[in-house]
Formats: sequence, C-alpha cells, structure tokens
Amino acid sequence: MSDASWTILLVFLGGLLTGVPIVFSIGLAAIAGLYVADFPFVVLAQRVIAGTQVFSLLAIPGFVLAGDLMMHGGLSRRLVKVCQALVQHVTGGLGMVTVLSATFFAAISGSAPATTAAIGGIMVPEMEQRGWRRDFSAALATASGPIGQMIPPSIPMIIWGVVAEESISQLFLAGIIPGFLVAVGLMTVCYFTARRQNIMTDVKRATWPELRSALNQGKWSLAAPVIILGGIYGGVFTPTEAAAIGVAYAFIVGFFIHRELKLSDLGAIMLQSMRTSTIVCFIIAVASAFGWLVAIEQLPDTIASGILSVSSNPIVILLLLNLFLLFIGAVMDNIAAMIILGGILTSIGNQIGLDPTHLGALVVINLAMGMATPPFGYSLFVGAAISKLSIEEVAKALWPMLLIMMVVLALVAYVPWVTLALPSLVR
Repeated sequence: MSDASWTILLVFLGGLLTGVPIVFSIGLAAIAGLYVADFPFVVLAQRVIAGTQVFSLLAIPGFVLAGDLMMHGGLSRRLVKVCQALVQHVTGGLGMVTVLSATFFAAISGSAPATTAAIGGIMVPEMEQRGWRRDFSAALATASGPIGQMIPPSIPMIIWGVVAEESISQLFLAGIIPGFLVAVGLMTVCYFTARRQNIMTDVKRATWPELRSALNQGKWSLAAPVIILGGIYGGVFTPTEAAAIGVAYAFIVGFFIHRELKLSDLGAIMLQSMRTSTIVCFIIAVASAFGWLVAIEQLPDTIASGILSVSSNPIVILLLLNLFLLFIGAVMDNIAAMIILGGILTSIGNQIGLDPTHLGALVVINLAMGMATPPFGYSLFVGAAISKLSIEEVAKALWPMLLIMMVVLALVAYVPWVTLALPSLVR
C-alpha cells in the first residue's frame, strides 16, 4: 500500500480508538491522506459538495420528516391500538403488539431510532404495568427498531442504492421478507418469555365491534404504507417523490383529520427532523470525500484481495464478510460504513458472484443489526433513554433477540431466495 493509504488507515483508526466522533475521524483521515498524496485541499471541498448532489438523497429528509409528523399526529398511537385489538388475547400479546406496531411504523418512517422512540415510548410503560420486566420491554423496542431499516422505505437502502448505483426499488423489495422474518422471530421470543415468566394475559379476545372500531380509528395509519409503497411499485412516483407524498399525507391526516397536529407544533417538529437529517447528510458528505480518496488509492481492491486470499470458497468468504460487517455495525455508524466500505464490498461481491441486490440487502441487514448492538447502536441508546435504564441493563436483555437476528442473517446470506424472491417478480 502507498504512504497515503497507510496514513488514511492510521489516522482513521487512531481517531476511533481515542474517542474522536466518527465523522471527524473520517474528515481528519481524508485531510491527512490528501496532504500525503499531495492533492490540493480544494479537492476535499469539491468532493464533500459532490457527495450531497444526488437526487435520490432527497428522500432521506423527506422520510424523516414524514415519520416525525406521523408520530406527533397520532398515527403511531392508532397503529398500536389496531395491533392490540389483533393480538391482545395471545400469550405474550402485549410484547407482540410492540413488534407488530414497530413493523407497521417501519413501513412509514424507515428509521430505526424513530421507530424505537415512537413505539417504545408508548409500549415500554404499558408492558411494565402489565408485569413485563422493564429491561425486556426496552430491549424489545430496541430490537424492533432495526426492522425499519429492512422494510421499505428504508433510508439505508436508499444510501446503498446511491453508493452502489443499484435500483432502490429492487433493494426495497429485497428487505421485506427478512424484515418480516425478524418480526416473527421477535414475537416468538415474546411468547416463550411470557410463558417462562408466567405473564399470562388477562385480556379477552377483542370483540368484532372493538376490532372494527380500532380499524376505523387506524385506517389512515394503515393506509400510509399502502399509498407510499403502492405508489413506488405501481410506477406512480419514485422513492424520492414518495417521501414528499408521505410528508403531505402525514400533515393532512394529522392536521385536518386527527386534528392532533397544530401549526404551532410544526416549528419544533421540523427542527427535530432537520437535526436528524443534518447529521445523516453531514456524514454522507464527509464520507463521500473519504470514499473517493480511498478509491483513488485503490484501498478497496487491496482489502478485498486480502479477504479473498483467505479462501476461495464462497461459503467461507460469506461467513467472513458477515462477521466483518457485524463488527463494523457494532462500532460504526451504518451510513458512514456503507459509503466508506462500498467499493470494498461491491468488489468482493462481484468476485464471488453475488447478485448486486442480494449483496445490498446483506450489507444493510448486517448494519441494521448494528443499530441494536452494543456498544454504539443508535436504537440501543434510544431504548435506554426512553426506559431510563443503563445501556448495560438493556443490552443484557437483548441477547435472545440478537440471536434471532443472527438466524435471519444466516438465511439472508446462504439462501438467496429470501432476498431475491420479490425483486425477481418485477425485473
């Protein structure tokens, strides 16, 4: 490797090990690499700006704002009521409500932390009141959050589509079956946990009038993913345009129909959404400059060759790739990871013959699990905050749920049908 390559790696890893925020570690490594490679520093500014000049990235602030509007406009609460009416009578039903609600909300917001906050804020106190341990309830909300990165509209899928120049619609479809498998697995954990801890439901099955009432109240919430995803796959609008439709829909329903949104609330909601979007876009911009530099220095090919030299067996390489991505997801922001490692991962995928859509789903699902994995998972931070528990307490209760995710991940890696069945229908 060249002197610039070694400088980039040492400065980046040094920043991470000394606790420098990752986005600044990336920026410092890019500056050091440019200096050693004798590039003019104006290149850094040019690449940072170029990294944000991608039309598809407009979907990110759109879906973030749509999710925040739906949360404050009462849509998430009504989703919870619909799910309660469906499974409240089942053993472990209240935990299943958390998972089902998160799955539905994921198809609206596309954000893991937003899903954990919106559903966990409602369900963690409710579950504790009904006899569930608080740490388990918080862990369940934490583990349910990453479903939002698997089921469309997924913000990481959008970013990977931009990085790898793949169809975002195909990637959206690739995440649906894995997302539902994780949801079913988490509901199974709820069932056996309730039986083991003798948390038996004392709630009767919802009567037809009660179910009809819940469905009637939640019909606008249930219609949101149908409109957004139906419009994308029906060819009515692109994923970026779907984000704008989602914002308009959330505002109309929250303000005119539910009447829980007030004009006076919009400033705070938009500020909250802007903060989230700014963090994401800042990481993308800086990581784009870093990614361009490492590509120029041919680091992706060097690292890919090193991994491929371990074995020529695709099964072994896939195992190493999964272990590597799980580690990265546990210690690094997933957006930065995708942009920095995009060239390496696509190079490995091409050399072992992985379908690009399969590879994209594999990367996103691995890194999504990192959102719930200690020590740096964003959903884990949110779950600890809403439950007022320490990260360590929530993390201890997470392990059965992380095991379920690992099983799904193995299916994604070694059974291509899981990710490619739906995309193949529209190719």
